[in-house]
Order: sequence, then C-alpha cells, then structure tokens
Amino acid sequence: MSAMQSENWRVAPGGALHGEARVPGDKSISHRAVMLGALADGTTQVTGLLEGADVLATIEVFRALGVVIDGPEDGAVTVHGVGWEGLRAPSGPLDVGNSGTSMRLLAGLLAGLPFDTVLTGDASLNRRPMRRVTEPLAEMGARITATEAGTAPLHIHGGSPLTGIDYKLPVASAQVKSALLLAGMRAAGHTCVTEPAPTRDHTERMLQGFGYPVSRDLATVCLEGGRRLYGTRVDVPADISSAAFLLVGASIAPGSDLTLRHVGWNPTRTGVVEILRQMGADIEVLGTDEVGGEPVADLRVRSAGLRGIAIPEELVPLAIDEFPALFIAAACAEGETLLSGAAELRVKESDRIAVMAEGLQALGVTVEAREDGARIVGQPALGGGRVHSHTDHRIAMAFAIAALRAEAPVEIEACENVRTSFPGFVGLLRELGMGLEVDPDPAQTP
Repeated sequence: MSAMQSENWRVAPGGALHGEARVPGDKSISHRAVMLGALADGTTQVTGLLEGADVLATIEVFRALGVVIDGPEDGAVTVHGVGWEGLRAPSGPLDVGNSGTSMRLLAGLLAGLPFDTVLTGDASLNRRPMRRVTEPLAEMGARITATEAGTAPLHIHGGSPLTGIDYKLPVASAQVKSALLLAGMRAAGHTCVTEPAPTRDHTERMLQGFGYPVSRDLATVCLEGGRRLYGTRVDVPADISSAAFLLVGASIAPGSDLTLRHVGWNPTRTGVVEILRQMGADIEVLGTDEVGGEPVADLRVRSAGLRGIAIPEELVPLAIDEFPALFIAAACAEGETLLSGAAELRVKESDRIAVMAEGLQALGVTVEAREDGARIVGQPALGGGRVHSHTDHRIAMAFAIAALRAEAPVEIEACENVRTSFPGFVGLLRELGMGLEVDPDPAQTP
C-alpha cells in the first residue's frame, strides 16, 4: 500500500457537542465479514462496512487471493465466496498496511493453505509483536518464519497439515483467539481456546452466522475442523471504539447533549461505557436491537462532572482499544484515576501508555506512566500545546477531543492514520460544533 501524506491538526479550544451522529461501522466486524464471506460458499452481502484503510487492506488481500469483491460503495460490499479450495496463490506479498487485526487473523487463516504467502505491513505494523500468534500456530503444525525479533514480514509456508489444539491464552487477546479459531477450521479434530479474561466475541458470533458450529463453555470456545461456511447478510453496527471519543467528548464539554445511533452493544465491548459511568458520566441507552447476531443500541450522552476512580482490572480487556479516550476523561476528572493490568497498551499501534502520558504532560497534566498502566491527576482545564500522535489513529483522535477542555489550541502531529478507523472524523467534529483545521506536513509535501 502506498504511504499516506502526513497531516497535522490544529483544534480550537472549548466548545460543546450537540445533535445526532452515526459513527462509521465497526472495524472488527468489518474485517471478519470480508474474511468469512470470502471463505464461504455463495455470496455475502455486507452493509454498514467501515471504508477505512485497514478494512480496505483486507479487501485487497482477498482480491489478491482470487476472490471477487464488488464495492465498497456507501458501506456496501458483495463478496463472492470461493470456499477454502477456491483461494489462489497471490503474485506477491500481501500488504495489510497498518492493520494488526488483518495480519494476526490472516496468519491463522493462511496457515492451512496449500501455497506459500508473505504477510507484511507498514513500518509501524512491522515492529509489532507477532510471536503471540505464530507460536501457538506452530503448535498446530503451521510453518511461519518471522524476523529474529518475532515481527513481520511473516513467511507462511503452505502445505503443512494442521492439528487441533487446546490452548490457554497467556494474555487476553481477541486477535490471537480468532487466529487460532480460523486455523482450526482447517485443522484435524477440535481446536479450543481458553481466555484468562473475556475478550470481544465477534468471530464466534459471526462463524455461527455463517453456519459454522461453535461451542462455548465458560471461558473456553471450541470448534471442529472441516465444516463449511455459507454466504449470508451482515449489517455492521457503528463502532463503539469510534463512538468512545464522542462519548468522552460530550461528557467533558459543558453543555453537551449528543445522541449516537446504532452503536454496537456487544457485551464484550461495553467496558468503556461501564468505566465512564463509574466516573459519573451521564450515558443513557435509548433502545436496543439485534442485527445479524450483534446487539446494537442508541446512546444519549450529556455533560457531567467526572471523578477519578481506580479502574477495575476486569473491565480492562473489555475496553482495551478505548483507553486513549479514557485517558482524556481521566485528565478532566476530579481527583486521580488509577489504571493497572493494561500492559497490552504498550504493544498497540504505539506504546499507548507512554504516548498518552507524553501528550497529556505537554498539555500540563500530571501523569505517572507505569509498566501496566498509569496514574492520572485530573484538573479543571487543560493547557494548549503541541503533541505527537506517533501516527497512532486513536492517539490523534483522543487529543482532538481533549481540546474541548483546553484553554488554548491543541496541535497534533501525524494524524493521517485516522482514516484507517474513522474516515470522516474531521468533518463530523466540525458538524457537531468543533473547530478543527487540517494542514499537510510541509516536510512531506511532494
């Protein structure tokens, strides 16, 4: 994939969020809909798909593997499934850009194919740890060669017969769980994965939606290899990880009253709402429904005085992607917020503990970064200043929202990767009442 032109943001201080919005489709569900649709017999119709760079990378991977995919157009795609047997050897490496979800899930999916493949990504992704997925796949019989550091590019050697595994995850990870389940579909016998704490269960739900039997017993999920997937319809709900920035923004900005429509309300993803409510946030569920096996809800959030808390460790895996936004909530809360049990944040698109601490300190907030979390001392108002996102989309969006409680403009460097998960973020913030200017980085302009 071609490199994006770097861009910087300048966000005006103050303001409030008013009105209604529907954020883009859930990224996790969008990835899985394309993947399972490609492996299914028959056609899969997907609506509400996130048209971000990460999901587009997944679409291009399957096109390179011989799958015809129409769209996306206004969030709709048609995937003409070819089954496992219909996948074809690609002509070159499969580039997933910045998408860690794509790389880890595809490692499991590709491990059981009869031909060789190479998975690679951008410089940021190729620094992220992959042993957590390659090592259990090797126990199943997969042959995957990585760098000496255990990072991508991943050379997946085809033709290796896989055998089911009973694996206990050392760290809660929906991506590793999903990779093993995808590999298990091509493995002999049963594959079971036991989680130390609950993680998002989109893969299990969607497999069943495509007609593939999956069983769960407490913390263990199992499937048997050799079954078929059948094309279906998937309506992707709005991404609660994207909604989190607006939930925090409306909570911290006085006078805000915002309604978010059709938000994914999967119980393995609602940790961010529970944490915000424990901090005193005013978040109301207006109504719930179920679409394609996934619960959805309309959420109304109004400004409220937040207070610092010790975040319960059992909620951390249920909100792991939302912590950049929660750091902002903590910075604006009365008292101190303590986060622990979140070492996973160190190996995301950036070291999110270090980068959020660095950015908040630039805005005058007292933050103590710890090995597996942080101590954040809230204050009535944030200072303005310049922060660097380290090309992490969630860091950039978090500091844009921080400007709602700032006393001077907040300037954010390297925001281009926001389009991987939230295309239209800048336009939506403007519609809801924020002042945000975008400038290309002169050093990156041709």
